[in-house]
Amino acid sequence: MTLNSISKKSAAFHTLGCKLNFAETSTIARHLTDAGYEKVSFDEVASVYVINTCSVTENADRECKLHVKRAMKANPEGLVVILGCYAQLKPEEISAIQGVDLVLGAKEKFNILSFLEDLEKTQENGIIHSCEIEETNFFIGSYSIGDRTRAFLKVQDGCDYKCTYCTIPLARGISRSDTIESVVRNATEIAAKNIKEIVLTGVNIGDYGKGEFGNKKHEHTFLDLISELDQVEGIERIRISSIEPNLLKDESIELVAKSKSFVPHFHIPLQSGSDELLKKMKRRYLTNLYYNRIHKIREVMPDACIGVDVIVGFPGETEELFLETYQFLNELPISYLHVFTYSERENTEAAEMEGVIPIPERKRRNKMMRILSEKKKMAFYETQMGKTLPVLWEHENKNGMMFGFTENYVRVQKTFDPNSVNQIERLKLQKIEEDGTVSVTLSFDQFLEKV
Repeated sequence: MTLNSISKKSAAFHTLGCKLNFAETSTIARHLTDAGYEKVSFDEVASVYVINTCSVTENADRECKLHVKRAMKANPEGLVVILGCYAQLKPEEISAIQGVDLVLGAKEKFNILSFLEDLEKTQENGIIHSCEIEETNFFIGSYSIGDRTRAFLKVQDGCDYKCTYCTIPLARGISRSDTIESVVRNATEIAAKNIKEIVLTGVNIGDYGKGEFGNKKHEHTFLDLISELDQVEGIERIRISSIEPNLLKDESIELVAKSKSFVPHFHIPLQSGSDELLKKMKRRYLTNLYYNRIHKIREVMPDACIGVDVIVGFPGETEELFLETYQFLNELPISYLHVFTYSERENTEAAEMEGVIPIPERKRRNKMMRILSEKKKMAFYETQMGKTLPVLWEHENKNGMMFGFTENYVRVQKTFDPNSVNQIERLKLQKIEEDGTVSVTLSFDQFLEKV
């Protein structure tokens, strides 16, 4: 059976991994719907199931197989297409998964329509269309609009860094960027859809401007980008997803502090608080630079939320070096951690390093860091109690409650009110509840207005 023999074409999508993947899945979905496909949920009967994979997760193969089985349960005759980072790195492995019909690499995924036309359901290995990663030197602008509250806007792709634990450059290629004109155009389209918040995404967004696609004059900088986006009308909030500390310059921090749209929230990867390990990881900064970045943010934005990525169990991370990282983070005025347990990746330098940390010890260190993260988060939330802040409410109704975020990423809750969905309300942060969210009340002035 081919798609041409199906009277009504439909497509279902599932995304694994990062915000960048979500932006790209959403763009691919729009390509298919523009071509006449009806978009359906992943557990419904569809003629095509598209799974966008991630290579960062420890169990990428297991997750991929799980969602292929979901697709086959929903429709055994449906075509299954795998794309994304894992598809670029391990195409043969994926094509051998029962039920997979097509595997598309980094260069081919945006041309999915041309591959679908004559694709047939197979009982053999899936067809592979995957280039050498060196051929992936173009840029496709993307943004997601699945959430009525916020959109993920892709501004950059690929990475020129050679961190010893990371496969992303092998999966996504060299650093390259969208033009400012294209980014602004996409942001304007998002604003026209009444979406209140944009999250800027990419592999290494601080490297924005390098390889600016189609720009023959000169490459712009990240500061140029955010300066232009700050002028786009109709967007209430712009959030920077994650940015390397060596690429987050003081000028960008100061612009965010004065901005009408950019919110006081930064996510800055650290990975280790040990200079010895940062050098082994081939990171492009040491702890002194990181310390200065955090304190610069606190100087100009005292209420900013600051998130941190950290890896535990990297080869050679002795107990002393782990505690050095723990103490460094404990003393920094940060707001939360994203903790990653190191896992070996093929074709990386770290996988060949000595000083392998036993798995149980990696898990113990992960637990310690997660406890520290919770303490940091609660301490940050405590500093916000009693303040009146703008809250953007989301659409989910969970047991009669709705949730939203302040500009500085405090998660708040109140009784569900459909009139509040996708609205920004200034509310007083009252109390940290048992589930870690914050309850809110009207300020005194707002109360008087309601009376």
